[in-house]
Amino acid sequence: MLRFSTLLLTLLMWTACTTQVKMQREAQSFLDRYSSTYQKLYYASAKAEWKANTYIVEGDTLTEQAVQKANEALAAFTGSAENIQAARDFLSKKENLTPLQVRQFETILYNAANNPQTVADLVSQRIKAETEQNKTLFGFTFKVDGREVSTNDIDEALKNETDLAERQKVWEASKEVGRALKPGLARLQKLRNQTVQALGYHDYFSYQVSDYGMTTEEMMAMNKRLIDEVMPLYRELHTYIRYTLAQKYGTAVPDYIPAHWLPNRWGQDWSALVHVKGLDLDGVLKPKGAEWLVKQAERFYVSMGFPSLPASFWEKSSLYPVPPDAGYKKNNHASAWHLDLDKDIRSLMSVIPTAEWYETTHHELGHIYYYISYSTPDVPILLRSGANRAFHEAVGSMMGLAAMQKPFLENLGLIPQHTQTDTMRTLLKEALNYIIFMPWSAGVMTEFEKQLYADNLSPDAYNATWWALKKKYQGIVPPTERGGEWCDAASKTHINNDAAQYYDYALSYVILFQIHDYIARHILQQPPQATNYYGNKEVGAFLKKILSKGATMDWRMLMRETLGEEISARPMLNYFKPLMKWLKKENAGHKYTL
Repeated sequence: MLRFSTLLLTLLMWTACTTQVKMQREAQSFLDRYSSTYQKLYYASAKAEWKANTYIVEGDTLTEQAVQKANEALAAFTGSAENIQAARDFLSKKENLTPLQVRQFETILYNAANNPQTVADLVSQRIKAETEQNKTLFGFTFKVDGREVSTNDIDEALKNETDLAERQKVWEASKEVGRALKPGLARLQKLRNQTVQALGYHDYFSYQVSDYGMTTEEMMAMNKRLIDEVMPLYRELHTYIRYTLAQKYGTAVPDYIPAHWLPNRWGQDWSALVHVKGLDLDGVLKPKGAEWLVKQAERFYVSMGFPSLPASFWEKSSLYPVPPDAGYKKNNHASAWHLDLDKDIRSLMSVIPTAEWYETTHHELGHIYYYISYSTPDVPILLRSGANRAFHEAVGSMMGLAAMQKPFLENLGLIPQHTQTDTMRTLLKEALNYIIFMPWSAGVMTEFEKQLYADNLSPDAYNATWWALKKKYQGIVPPTERGGEWCDAASKTHINNDAAQYYDYALSYVILFQIHDYIARHILQQPPQATNYYGNKEVGAFLKKILSKGATMDWRMLMRETLGEEISARPMLNYFKPLMKWLKKENAGHKYTL
């Protein structure tokens, strides 16, 4: 009897094993077919989008039609009822699949929710609306006193102009595009919600959040916690800058900062307000030229053991501003593109030789090298993305931070060896970037888009809601009353074409300080505020360990394996501890208004 039972158990185990092997083979066969078609359609869509972003000609409808056609083809495939049903069927027996196969099928269903062909007409309308919105955004002509200006011109004026009346004109000019975009945003708000609701999501915001394995409530709670953690330092910075700018402009200290006082169109980065003596990078970089900045960023990655960029990157990228007489325009917002999810990598920038673009080139190549690192046979096409969306931004921003630190700059000869600098002003400048960004990203942008999609915010309330959030989280107010005819939120590109994902950037800043802290303390044995990654192959190997995984494993597990901890703002706050102490002394006797 015992022998019979043993034979029966062996037979059952053999049968189960055979069933599992058969199921995995069937699943892999489907995934291979799906991935091949997906990659081709994705590439066609990306190439059409690339042209629409890099070659904008007034009156051109053919490019717009090509984008819509390519995007509709991709949407029809990813959202097909047949593919959705197949993925659901395989996942219903996921105990027989490999973990990598399960993750790919989950990705298929996530992608499908954005383009379900059960509501094909809605998807087509949404794609058309998105194409039109991008055309309006990127083709907009900014003018000051009737004179056409570029976004680079606007940014430079907000950094350098000292006349408040002139500053206000420039700032208001930067917001004109929002009024043109408001009707399109209202259409997209409705269409994006309706599209994902067809596959059971409550709204578009909750759909995007689900990519993290989180609910809307969990994501909002995480962002609120991050804001609460940085707010004591933000409050000190806000107080310090109010008094500093009031003195600069020769006016009374306001309770809230007028938006046109700040050096950034959205008040998301105030670092240009501080000059660190001995770190005049603009002056050093100007004679080197724009191409040097991009080539130097490449040399940085190569020095750590990454490969040189392929020739196709230099041939196909759009790296520099369009000449005034070119006859076309382009999107000036810096971005990195992985067009075919394999070897076709490009960057879209408008590099000029300034410190800001120096940092940006290092940031964008961080994305490019992330693409390169996970475009290997070990990572399936469907999982060639960051561990989560924030990881991509974390890597890019961290490399930008590392490239701006004093030992790194000395190593490059951009500043003389042993240059005497004010350490506290350096920290202040960095805080006016990283800390100032947190209430903007985790608060204003995230809360606005949550209300836009999850709460169906009325178009009539767009601008009032926007400025209420700006005042609440950032302590920033408009220079004059901004009525409901405006849509200042839409002047930010992400509201239009990278919707309901801006919390990615907030989380990325937290993650970047965690990774940077680990590199500084455990690999370089250097203080996090003064590191030099350049030429360190061990740093490169550590980064490759993170980057090469793509999305093949859960991002929480990846953090535990590589950093030994969960997501935490502790390293970010520790980085700025000396500054907090200094600011409290500087602000003694000043009025706090946050």
